[in-house]
Amino acid sequence: MDVVDAHCHIISDDLTRYPKAPIGGKQSEWAASRPVTAEGMVDRMDATGIDQAVLVQATTHYGYDNAYVLDSSRRRPGRFVAVGTVDPLRPDAADSLEAAFGEGGLAGVRLFTSGSTVPTQGEWFAAPETYAFWERAGDLGVPVCLQMRLGPATKQLVELLERFPGVRVLLDHIGYPDIAASPARAGAEVAELAVHPGLHLKLTHRNLERLRDAGERAGDFLGPVVEAFGAERIAWGSNCPAAEQSLPELLALAQAVLVVLSEHDRQEIFAGTARRLYPGLAGARA
Repeated sequence: MDVVDAHCHIISDDLTRYPKAPIGGKQSEWAASRPVTAEGMVDRMDATGIDQAVLVQATTHYGYDNAYVLDSSRRRPGRFVAVGTVDPLRPDAADSLEAAFGEGGLAGVRLFTSGSTVPTQGEWFAAPETYAFWERAGDLGVPVCLQMRLGPATKQLVELLERFPGVRVLLDHIGYPDIAASPARAGAEVAELAVHPGLHLKLTHRNLERLRDAGERAGDFLGPVVEAFGAERIAWGSNCPAAEQSLPELLALAQAVLVVLSEHDRQEIFAGTARRLYPGLAGARA
Protein backbone atom coordinates (compact mmCIF):
# COMPACT_ATOMS: atom_id res chain seq x y z
CA MET A 1 0.00 0.00 0.00
CA ASP A 2 1.13 3.53 -0.82
CA VAL A 3 2.01 5.28 2.46
CA VAL A 4 2.75 8.90 3.34
CA ASP A 5 3.78 9.74 6.89
CA ALA A 6 1.97 13.01 7.59
CA HIS A 7 3.71 13.71 10.89
CA CYS A 8 7.34 13.00 11.74
CA HIS A 9 10.15 15.04 13.28
CA ILE A 10 13.85 15.42 12.52
CA ILE A 11 16.73 16.92 14.49
CA SER A 12 20.17 17.68 13.11
CA ASP A 13 23.38 16.54 14.77
CA ASP A 14 25.02 19.80 13.59
CA LEU A 15 24.47 22.12 16.55
CA THR A 16 26.49 24.91 14.96
CA ARG A 17 24.39 25.18 11.83
CA TYR A 18 21.11 24.28 13.55
CA PRO A 19 21.28 25.41 17.20
CA LYS A 20 18.65 24.49 19.76
CA ALA A 21 16.03 27.14 20.49
CA PRO A 22 13.00 25.44 22.12
CA ILE A 23 9.94 27.54 22.83
CA GLY A 24 9.91 28.25 26.53
CA GLY A 25 13.54 27.21 26.82
CA LYS A 26 12.74 23.60 27.67
CA GLN A 27 13.64 20.75 25.35
CA SER A 28 11.29 17.76 25.13
CA GLU A 29 12.52 14.41 26.44
CA TRP A 30 12.37 12.60 23.11
CA ALA A 31 14.39 15.27 21.31
CA ALA A 32 17.20 14.78 23.79
CA SER A 33 17.08 10.99 24.11
CA ARG A 34 16.19 9.66 20.64
CA PRO A 35 16.69 12.32 17.93
CA VAL A 36 16.59 11.31 14.26
CA THR A 37 18.32 13.23 11.48
CA ALA A 38 16.84 13.66 8.01
CA GLU A 39 19.19 10.96 6.72
CA GLY A 40 18.15 8.67 9.54
CA MET A 41 14.49 9.27 8.73
CA VAL A 42 15.09 8.30 5.11
CA ASP A 43 16.69 5.05 6.25
CA ARG A 44 13.74 4.29 8.54
CA MET A 45 11.24 5.09 5.82
CA ASP A 46 13.03 2.86 3.32
CA ALA A 47 13.09 0.00 5.83
CA THR A 48 9.38 0.46 6.54
CA GLY A 49 8.15 0.95 2.98
CA ILE A 50 7.08 4.58 3.40
CA ASP A 51 7.54 6.63 0.25
CA GLN A 52 7.11 10.20 1.47
CA ALA A 53 6.79 12.20 4.67
CA VAL A 54 5.79 15.55 6.09
CA LEU A 55 8.61 16.95 8.23
CA VAL A 56 6.87 18.75 11.07
CA GLN A 57 8.97 21.33 12.88
CA ALA A 58 10.28 20.09 16.22
CA THR A 59 9.02 23.15 18.08
CA THR A 60 10.30 21.82 21.38
CA HIS A 61 13.81 21.79 19.91
CA TYR A 62 13.99 24.57 17.31
CA GLY A 63 11.17 26.94 18.24
CA TYR A 64 10.40 29.24 15.31
CA ASP A 65 13.65 28.52 13.44
CA ASN A 66 12.47 26.35 10.54
CA ALA A 67 15.86 26.08 8.84
CA TYR A 68 16.40 22.34 9.29
CA VAL A 69 13.05 21.11 7.99
CA LEU A 70 13.31 23.55 5.09
CA ASP A 71 16.85 22.57 4.14
CA SER A 72 15.98 18.87 4.43
CA SER A 73 12.92 19.17 2.22
CA ARG A 74 14.85 21.16 -0.37
CA ARG A 75 17.55 18.48 -0.52
CA ARG A 76 14.92 15.80 -1.16
CA PRO A 77 12.03 17.34 -3.12
CA GLY A 78 9.38 14.75 -3.80
CA ARG A 79 10.39 12.78 -0.73
CA PHE A 80 9.80 15.41 1.95
CA VAL A 81 7.76 18.55 2.44
CA ALA A 82 8.26 20.90 5.38
CA VAL A 83 5.71 22.14 7.91
CA GLY A 84 7.17 24.94 9.98
CA THR A 85 6.14 26.95 13.01
CA VAL A 86 5.24 30.62 13.18
CA ASP A 87 4.02 32.94 15.92
CA PRO A 88 0.54 34.09 14.80
CA LEU A 89 0.45 36.73 17.54
CA ARG A 90 3.21 38.79 15.93
CA PRO A 91 2.02 41.89 14.06
CA ASP A 92 3.92 40.72 10.96
CA ALA A 93 2.67 37.10 11.16
CA ALA A 94 0.61 37.26 7.96
CA ASP A 95 3.43 38.71 5.87
CA SER A 96 5.96 36.29 7.40
CA LEU A 97 3.68 33.39 6.51
CA GLU A 98 3.37 34.54 2.91
CA ALA A 99 7.13 34.98 2.61
CA ALA A 100 7.81 31.47 3.96
CA PHE A 101 5.13 29.60 2.00
CA GLY A 102 5.30 28.38 -1.58
CA GLU A 103 7.71 26.74 -3.99
CA GLY A 104 10.92 25.83 -2.20
CA GLY A 105 9.47 27.01 1.08
CA LEU A 106 7.06 25.73 3.68
CA ALA A 107 4.21 23.48 2.61
CA GLY A 108 2.27 24.27 5.77
CA VAL A 109 2.57 25.51 9.33
CA ARG A 110 1.89 24.17 12.81
CA LEU A 111 0.71 25.96 15.91
CA PHE A 112 1.76 24.22 19.12
CA THR A 113 -0.67 25.33 21.80
CA SER A 114 -0.28 23.05 24.81
CA GLY A 115 2.29 21.04 26.71
CA SER A 116 5.09 21.51 29.20
CA THR A 117 7.28 23.42 26.75
CA VAL A 118 4.65 26.04 25.88
CA PRO A 119 5.00 29.11 28.10
CA THR A 120 1.54 30.54 27.33
CA GLN A 121 -1.37 28.18 27.89
CA GLY A 122 -4.96 28.84 26.86
CA GLU A 123 -6.80 29.53 23.63
CA TRP A 124 -4.51 32.23 22.27
CA PHE A 125 -4.59 30.58 18.84
CA ALA A 126 -8.07 32.11 18.34
CA ALA A 127 -7.31 35.53 19.84
CA PRO A 128 -8.18 38.59 17.70
CA GLU A 129 -4.46 39.29 17.31
CA THR A 130 -4.22 36.12 15.20
CA TYR A 131 -6.98 36.99 12.75
CA ALA A 132 -4.64 38.46 10.15
CA PHE A 133 -2.61 35.25 10.21
CA TRP A 134 -5.68 33.05 9.74
CA GLU A 135 -7.07 35.22 6.97
CA ARG A 136 -3.80 35.09 5.04
CA ALA A 137 -3.55 31.32 5.57
CA GLY A 138 -6.96 30.96 3.95
CA ASP A 139 -6.07 33.28 1.07
CA LEU A 140 -2.84 31.38 0.38
CA GLY A 141 -4.28 27.90 0.91
CA VAL A 142 -1.78 27.11 3.67
CA PRO A 143 -2.76 24.02 5.70
CA VAL A 144 -2.46 24.78 9.41
CA CYS A 145 -1.73 21.92 11.81
CA LEU A 146 -3.21 22.74 15.18
CA GLN A 147 -1.90 20.95 18.26
CA MET A 148 -4.59 21.44 20.91
CA ARG A 149 -6.75 19.46 23.30
CA LEU A 150 -10.47 19.25 22.72
CA GLY A 151 -12.52 20.26 25.74
CA PRO A 152 -12.50 23.83 27.03
CA ALA A 153 -10.72 24.99 23.85
CA THR A 154 -13.25 23.37 21.49
CA LYS A 155 -15.43 26.48 21.64
CA GLN A 156 -12.55 28.63 20.39
CA LEU A 157 -11.76 26.12 17.65
CA VAL A 158 -15.37 26.22 16.43
CA GLU A 159 -15.43 30.01 16.50
CA LEU A 160 -12.22 30.06 14.47
CA LEU A 161 -13.56 27.60 11.87
CA GLU A 162 -16.75 29.65 11.53
CA ARG A 163 -14.88 32.94 11.19
CA PHE A 164 -12.41 31.53 8.63
CA PRO A 165 -14.23 28.74 6.76
CA GLY A 166 -11.70 28.78 3.93
CA VAL A 167 -8.77 27.72 6.13
CA ARG A 168 -7.77 24.07 6.11
CA VAL A 169 -7.02 23.06 9.69
CA LEU A 170 -5.42 19.70 10.44
CA LEU A 171 -6.13 18.75 14.06
CA ASP A 172 -3.05 16.99 15.41
CA HIS A 173 -3.74 13.75 17.29
CA ILE A 174 -7.46 14.45 16.63
CA GLY A 175 -7.30 16.81 19.59
CA TYR A 176 -6.56 14.00 22.08
CA PRO A 177 -10.16 12.73 22.45
CA ASP A 178 -10.74 10.61 25.58
CA ILE A 179 -11.18 7.31 23.76
CA ALA A 180 -10.19 5.26 26.80
CA ALA A 181 -13.07 6.58 28.91
CA SER A 182 -15.72 6.04 26.24
CA PRO A 183 -15.02 5.40 22.54
CA ALA A 184 -18.64 6.10 21.65
CA ARG A 185 -18.80 9.44 23.46
CA ALA A 186 -15.42 10.51 22.12
CA GLY A 187 -16.44 9.52 18.61
CA ALA A 188 -19.66 11.50 18.82
CA GLU A 189 -17.85 14.59 20.08
CA VAL A 190 -15.32 14.48 17.25
CA ALA A 191 -17.94 13.68 14.62
CA GLU A 192 -19.89 16.83 15.54
CA LEU A 193 -16.96 18.92 14.28
CA ALA A 194 -17.25 17.52 10.74
CA VAL A 195 -19.81 20.21 9.85
CA HIS A 196 -16.81 22.50 9.35
CA PRO A 197 -15.54 21.55 5.87
CA GLY A 198 -12.05 22.96 6.41
CA LEU A 199 -11.32 20.76 9.41
CA HIS A 200 -9.19 17.65 8.85
CA LEU A 201 -8.00 15.07 11.36
CA LYS A 202 -4.49 13.71 11.91
CA LEU A 203 -4.60 10.17 13.30
CA THR A 204 -1.50 9.15 15.25
CA HIS A 205 -0.32 6.58 17.78
CA ARG A 206 -1.80 8.72 20.55
CA ASN A 207 -5.24 7.75 19.25
CA LEU A 208 -4.37 4.37 17.75
CA GLU A 209 -2.97 2.94 20.98
CA ARG A 210 -6.24 3.68 22.74
CA LEU A 211 -8.27 2.27 19.87
CA ARG A 212 -6.17 -0.91 19.99
CA ASP A 213 -6.77 -1.19 23.71
CA ALA A 214 -10.51 -0.65 23.20
CA GLY A 215 -10.74 -3.84 21.15
CA GLU A 216 -14.16 -4.32 19.56
CA ARG A 217 -15.31 -0.99 21.00
CA ALA A 218 -12.86 0.81 18.68
CA GLY A 219 -15.58 0.79 16.06
CA ASP A 220 -17.70 2.99 18.33
CA PHE A 221 -15.16 5.74 17.70
CA LEU A 222 -13.99 4.97 14.18
CA GLY A 223 -17.46 4.42 12.76
CA PRO A 224 -19.00 7.83 13.46
CA VAL A 225 -15.77 9.74 12.85
CA VAL A 226 -15.02 8.19 9.45
CA GLU A 227 -18.67 8.45 8.43
CA ALA A 228 -18.88 12.11 9.40
CA PHE A 229 -15.54 13.33 8.03
CA GLY A 230 -14.96 10.81 5.30
CA ALA A 231 -11.56 9.18 4.99
CA GLU A 232 -10.69 12.00 2.59
CA ARG A 233 -10.31 14.34 5.57
CA ILE A 234 -8.23 12.03 7.77
CA ALA A 235 -4.46 11.51 7.50
CA TRP A 236 -2.15 9.11 9.32
CA GLY A 237 1.08 10.31 10.90
CA SER A 238 3.63 8.29 12.84
CA ASN A 239 4.88 10.98 15.26
CA CYS A 240 8.30 9.32 14.95
CA PRO A 241 10.55 9.69 16.94
CA ALA A 242 8.42 11.43 19.59
CA ALA A 243 6.63 8.09 19.85
CA GLU A 244 8.66 5.46 21.67
CA GLN A 245 7.93 2.72 19.14
CA SER A 246 9.95 2.19 15.97
CA LEU A 247 8.59 3.41 12.64
CA PRO A 248 7.71 -0.14 11.48
CA GLU A 249 5.85 -0.71 14.75
CA LEU A 250 3.94 2.55 14.39
CA LEU A 251 2.85 1.71 10.86
CA ALA A 252 1.89 -1.82 11.90
CA LEU A 253 -0.21 -0.41 14.73
CA ALA A 254 -2.12 1.83 12.32
CA GLN A 255 -2.63 -0.97 9.82
CA ALA A 256 -3.91 -3.34 12.51
CA VAL A 257 -6.44 -0.86 13.93
CA LEU A 258 -7.65 0.36 10.53
CA VAL A 259 -8.00 -3.08 8.95
CA VAL A 260 -11.75 -2.84 9.62
CA LEU A 261 -12.04 0.00 7.09
CA SER A 262 -12.45 -0.43 3.36
CA GLU A 263 -9.38 -0.48 1.13
CA HIS A 264 -10.42 2.87 -0.31
CA ASP A 265 -10.69 4.48 3.12
CA ARG A 266 -7.34 3.08 4.22
CA GLN A 267 -5.65 4.36 1.08
CA GLU A 268 -7.04 7.82 1.70
CA ILE A 269 -5.91 7.84 5.34
CA PHE A 270 -2.45 6.46 4.57
CA ALA A 271 -1.70 8.64 1.54
CA GLY A 272 -4.52 10.36 -0.33
CA THR A 273 -5.44 13.00 2.23
CA ALA A 274 -1.83 14.03 2.84
CA ARG A 275 -1.20 14.44 -0.88
CA ARG A 276 -4.21 16.70 -1.27
CA LEU A 277 -3.21 18.82 1.70
CA TYR A 278 0.41 19.04 0.55
CA PRO A 279 0.57 19.10 -3.29
CA GLY A 280 4.36 18.96 -3.14
CA LEU A 281 3.98 15.28 -2.28
CA ALA A 282 2.33 14.63 -5.62
CA GLY A 283 5.70 14.74 -7.35
CA ALA A 284 7.70 11.61 -8.08
CA ARG A 285 9.79 10.20 -5.26
CA ALA A 286 13.29 11.65 -5.33
